[in-house]
Amino acid sequence: MRGPLLAAAGGAMGGAGGPLARTIRAKLTAALQPTHLEVRDDSPRHGGPPGAETHFGVLVVSGRFAGLPLLQRHRLVHEALRAELAGPLHALQVIARTPQQWQNDPRVPPAPPCLGGSKR
Repeated sequence: MRGPLLAAAGGAMGGAGGPLARTIRAKLTAALQPTHLEVRDDSPRHGGPPGAETHFGVLVVSGRFAGLPLLQRHRLVHEALRAELAGPLHALQVIARTPQQWQNDPRVPPAPPCLGGSKR
């Protein structure tokens, strides 16, 4: 089961999600001025305690990505979330597209399966 979608298109971001989800949304909005942003909390799929915010997926559509290779796009996302990645954020799935790419194909790939981490 996929985690809850915590942000929507355009400026209608809402207040859903916990403190880390809100921080992720705010920092990505400030750094990348996305035309579309989705923040998905996948933490419940990974066996942590209730309310843990450790695993997220983000879909960021931004004109800042134009002309950049995928690796550089991911670096921009990671730079915006540097403090969170050094602390409470354990895993982050990033989908980074330009507005043109999003317009041509608005499908979102499924979240990767939980492989159990240290539980295996």
